[in-house]
Amino acid sequence: MTQLHPDHIGTFSKPARSRAWPVRRVLILLVLIGGALYAGILGYMYANQNTLLYKPSGELPDPKAVGLADVDVISVPMSDGVVLTAWSAPPAIEDAPTVLFFHGQSGNLGDRADRMREILNSGFGLLAPSYRGFPGSEGEPSELALISDGVQLFDRLEAEGAEIVLHGQSLGTGVAAAVAEERPNAQLLVLEAPFTATVDVAAERYPFLPVSALMRDQFATRDLIDSITVPTLIFHGTEDETIPLHHGEALAAMSGDTAQLHVIPGGTHNDLWSHGLWAEVQGALGQ
Repeated sequence: MTQLHPDHIGTFSKPARSRAWPVRRVLILLVLIGGALYAGILGYMYANQNTLLYKPSGELPDPKAVGLADVDVISVPMSDGVVLTAWSAPPAIEDAPTVLFFHGQSGNLGDRADRMREILNSGFGLLAPSYRGFPGSEGEPSELALISDGVQLFDRLEAEGAEIVLHGQSLGTGVAAAVAEERPNAQLLVLEAPFTATVDVAAERYPFLPVSALMRDQFATRDLIDSITVPTLIFHGTEDETIPLHHGEALAAMSGDTAQLHVIPGGTHNDLWSHGLWAEVQGALGQ
């Protein structure tokens, strides 16, 4: 039998070891590249979170141009000096409430003209602010600022002797709910396609990101819904792909006996009014 010299053993083992090193280097390189890409995504999401949450666009139209000839454009200074633009109209029917309307995350007030037309046709009053940073209004949007603005607008209406219905649409549900928690003397709270929290929606869309650590404006309605004593109507469509139905269902369950959930078969995120939302609101108010 041929005997291998000890020196030969080392010679035969070197190719296997030399093949392992390139594979290990490739794996390390891939991990580093993946880590850098993930860090880049985190940085982008953190730096751009305001533009992802608040999406103002277009120019604020004259109300008359969108079928609201009975609406006035008013300027409302806030306590920090920022001036908001709002659309305003008094009730056409004596003792009818005024709807303090908080719109969704995108566009401008003109995109909600059809909703406002229904409100006014019912004889109700209207006060619809354009969020700070949105067309017509100064400043930059933030959760704290929008809620503070909402409370101040509520107080303005109340000082004028108005009965107030708080109506929030999508992002506006977070504002309306927070105002209702601070001002329990509102007549009614209407939540149109609400979320448990904006951070919960973000976590569902980006499950691979630590959104709870990244997001500043989390609008956690779930944390205050059980302390809201204002009678509440929640409207949610079964086909809502923007904020799924389970958000509305969860809020209703958390509220105890305060909230009434209206599940709208076939309803999507933006068509709940065409499914009779406003008729339900009027019925709850005895109108």
